[in-house]
Amino acid sequence: MLKRLTDIVLVIVSVPLALLLGICVALAVLVTDGRPILYWSQRVGRHNRLFWMPKFRTMRRDTPAVATHLLANPKATLTPIGGLLRSSSLDEIPQLISVLMGAMTIVGPRPALFNQDDLINLRTDYGIDRLLPGVTGWAQVNGRDDLSIDKKVELDVYYFNNRSFSLDIKILLLTIKNVFGRRGVHH
Repeated sequence: MLKRLTDIVLVIVSVPLALLLGICVALAVLVTDGRPILYWSQRVGRHNRLFWMPKFRTMRRDTPAVATHLLANPKATLTPIGGLLRSSSLDEIPQLISVLMGAMTIVGPRPALFNQDDLINLRTDYGIDRLLPGVTGWAQVNGRDDLSIDKKVELDVYYFNNRSFSLDIKILLLTIKNVFGRRGVHH
């Protein structure tokens, strides 16, 4: 209950900045690569239920719906501003909608793509599927795109076993530090 209340307060407090940045990003996506502005990605939520997660579109419209590391040449699939949006995490702003709707939380394991069976199965084996997925998480601040599936799940298990308000605050602060340092992001 406290986590949900914290999520709602954080989203409400961030609305002015998120709205301003969101409008700028939406216009930039529209001008540089047209529509659609948002990309709705089918993701795995709590109890392995699928939900649609919005992001600002960073990849060309014909890019297959697979994890970035599985693409032969990920940089070739980016829109003109896709790399910047990903490295700055500005593409994640629309996920605040998913937080308000209760499909996500601010801090938790990042939601797997619907077709990342290896990640989904391993998380299920360790009970991680019982958590709401997060906009940011322990694995995000400890390597993000540089982590193997096994390492991500190891970090998810650590979060699951040690989750607390203070750990969430630590993750939020590390997220801010990593975003400004553009650490662990492939684009």
